[in-house]
Amino acid sequence: MSSSSVAQPVSGAKLSVAVPDVSVADAALWLTATTFVAALAYYFLGFDQGAVSVFGSDTHVHEFIHDARHFLGYPCH
Repeated sequence: MSSSSVAQPVSGAKLSVAVPDVSVADAALWLTATTFVAALAYYFLGFDQGAVSVFGSDTHVHEFIHDARHFLGYPCH
């Protein structure tokens, strides 16, 4: 690739960025969905074990994310 084919910014030119048109309802829906997924991930990474497990005494979820728990600093045993 030659240097002439690479786009170079022109001095004095203004960069324009397209801003998406998002309604308040769409933003609220995205915020709610993101918060729910984050809370679900936080629960499974941080608290799904023992007495507070959604799945009872089944430890498949705990064992699946066991190393991630230690990497993030959660004590689990």
